[in-house]
Amino acid sequence: MTQTHEPRNEPSQPLLSDLLDQYLKRQVDAHAAGLGLGDATAEVVPFEAVPASPVDPRLAWDGALAALRYLRPGFDAKQWSTPSDWLQRIRNQESVPSIAFCVGNFPQMIKSLQPLLGAADFSKLCPAGIPAARFDSSLEDIEFAGKPFSQTLLALGLLRLARRFDDALNVAKSARERVPAEWREAWANEEAALAWHSGRANEAIQSWQAQAQTMPVLFNRGMAALFSNQTAEARSLLTQALSQLPEEESWHHLGRLYLALAEMRR
Repeated sequence: MTQTHEPRNEPSQPLLSDLLDQYLKRQVDAHAAGLGLGDATAEVVPFEAVPASPVDPRLAWDGALAALRYLRPGFDAKQWSTPSDWLQRIRNQESVPSIAFCVGNFPQMIKSLQPLLGAADFSKLCPAGIPAARFDSSLEDIEFAGKPFSQTLLALGLLRLARRFDDALNVAKSARERVPAEWREAWANEEAALAWHSGRANEAIQSWQAQAQTMPVLFNRGMAALFSNQTAEARSLLTQALSQLPEEESWHHLGRLYLALAEMRR
C-alpha cells in the first residue's frame, strides 16, 4: 500500500490507529493459530474503539520475563517454568493503562483502550495502588530459604501483579539485604515497579532516575513521564528505549503506542 507523507525534519510517527491495530492483531492472530488458550468468547467492552482480544498466555509469559533479558546478563528464560495458574492470572487481570517494564508485567495488560484514547490528563491513569479485594491462595506457601534468588524476584513480581502490595513489600524488605551483585539492577527496577503499581509514583520515578540507564529503566522513565504529563521528556526517553528494543518484542509495540500518545500532545 502506498502512503503519502508530508516532508518533516524528523521521522514521522505512525498513526495511533495503525499502532492499535498492529498491537491487537498480534493477539487475534495468536488466538486464531490456537495459541490463545481458554474461553474463546472474548467480551466486547461497550463503546470500546476495538474489541478486547484474548491474551495468549505464552506471549504474556514471554513479555513477563522480557525485562530480565536486558537486566540480567546470561538470563535463560527456559529455566523459569510458567506458574500453574498463569492462565487464570492473566484472564483475571484488570486493564492497566500505565505498565512498568518489569518481571511479571506484560504489554497485554492493556485490555481497554478507551481510557488512553480519551485521556485529557494522563496522570489520572497512574496506578491507584488499590489492593485486590480477594487474594488467590496459590502464593500463600512461598518459602525462600535455600532457593535461588531468582525465585524471590519472581515471587515479588507475581505478588505485585496480583495486587498483593503489602505482601510484596514484605518480600522486598526481607530480601533487600541479600540481593546478589548480579541481580541488583533487576532488583532495583522491581522495587521501583512495586512503588509505581502500589500508587507511590513519585518514589518510583526517583528510584528509576537514580538507576543506570538500562533499556527497561529508560522505558520506565519514559512511561512515567508520559503519565506525569511530561510529554516532551517522554518522547525523548521512549525514543531511546525503542532504539534498543527489537520490533518483534511486544514491549516495542507498547512503547510505540506510548510514544504516539506523547506525540499527540506536542
